[in-house]
Amino acid sequence: MRLGYTAAAVREAEAPLLTAGRGEALMRAAAAGLASVCRRLLSERGQIPGSRVVMLVGAGNNGGDALYAGANLADRGAHVTAVDVFGKQHPAGSAAFISAGGRTEAFSPETAAVIAAQLRRADLVIDGVLGTGAKPGLPDDLSALIRDWQGSAASSQFVVAVDAPTGVDASTGACGPTHVRATHTVTFGADKAGLLLPGGADAAGEVTMVDIGLDMSPHVPAVHVPDDAALATLWPRPQAGDHKYSRGVLGLVAGSARFPGAGVLTASAAVATGVGMLRLLAPAEVTETVLQTYPEVVTDAGRVQAWAIGPGAPDRLTMQHAITAAESQQLPLVIDAGGLSLLTRPLETSCILTPHAGELSELLARLGTGAPSRSEVEAEPVTHAVRAAQVLEAIVLLKGNRTIIARPDGTVVAPEPGPATLATAGTGDVLTGILGALLATTAGTDVDLADLAGLAVLMHARAGAHATHASHLPAVLEADVLAVLDQA
Repeated sequence: MRLGYTAAAVREAEAPLLTAGRGEALMRAAAAGLASVCRRLLSERGQIPGSRVVMLVGAGNNGGDALYAGANLADRGAHVTAVDVFGKQHPAGSAAFISAGGRTEAFSPETAAVIAAQLRRADLVIDGVLGTGAKPGLPDDLSALIRDWQGSAASSQFVVAVDAPTGVDASTGACGPTHVRATHTVTFGADKAGLLLPGGADAAGEVTMVDIGLDMSPHVPAVHVPDDAALATLWPRPQAGDHKYSRGVLGLVAGSARFPGAGVLTASAAVATGVGMLRLLAPAEVTETVLQTYPEVVTDAGRVQAWAIGPGAPDRLTMQHAITAAESQQLPLVIDAGGLSLLTRPLETSCILTPHAGELSELLARLGTGAPSRSEVEAEPVTHAVRAAQVLEAIVLLKGNRTIIARPDGTVVAPEPGPATLATAGTGDVLTGILGALLATTAGTDVDLADLAGLAVLMHARAGAHATHASHLPAVLEADVLAVLDQA
């Protein structure tokens, strides 16, 4: 699982090493990692000798990292130009760069057009303007240069950002109106949270973390990104002594005469994910279809270990009874779609809420915590998901191209985006079925619900890579779950 930290946490981890006089060693280690990535990219395209490299160099340590890396490339025959953006460079880095044969040009209104042309012609551009403490919003002349360069640069050009792309908040992922769009980012000491979050992740491209010896153990990660390794090790597995009740029973309220398909999809996904028993409370239009494929599904009320409610506009009274039962018995539940309209307060049990941007906008407005529009939620998904999680004291899974799972403490789980094939009707119902099954099979354990939700999103994305429509997802999902279980 990849962990992302705020820029402040990384600076705190650096502080003891800087106090001990190891600042130059840290910079050299960072620059060596940066140069290694640049050499690899240039070698993939052809060869390093004769390649054209242009560096945008700021005044601080970020610029120093770039200069040392530029010296490394120049030593190997690359034609490297350092653009002095602010009229001041890291002294030792600049000396090493000039000694290696690099050339420097000052950035000014008079040289801007020439520099923009050099940037466009470069095989590789190194963005070393600002460090991780910088915020979005750039000087007008620098913004104009970036727009002039990236507006017409070749699509084959490599752009390597140093620690974080210029114009991107390394802690939040917020991007200024003008920012560098990198193909690769080389970050140092620890992954920065903003490079793993919406906005920043898109601007950063492929992220490589270079270990420079920081101890991040005292610091709480702001972002968790689940990966295939986490899926293989953390996915719940049936045990030798299990029976249907100990394996987990899910109570599901999904579907209606108007939207029977949503209930069928949710139930099918829950069964495919694996539960000891599924109790489906739904009208005949739903249950009859489900029983044709899954005759083991029980359609009467009874003992459950977790609840999932909401897909397909189910009966509101039945959903309310499920919420009441969950609270009185301290059972976890997942609430989707129609169930979200029942929420007016924090529930007295653990729960995962799964709104899309429009539903989250409506939910926040109903709770009296502001009324962001759907577009505002989509523009700042982390901000609004965290606010909802804090107000409702719940895990909020905000569905979207890059799904965000927020905890009340402000930390988030940010799975990699799933395939575009998931952008079809019914895929959210399948996700609710996966979540419900996982809640049932882990009920009574100390599992972190946000991390569990991250696994669900990851498995959902896996299935989506092999399906073109929601009704095919459960069959693919079952095969994917079995493949993960076989990795034990």
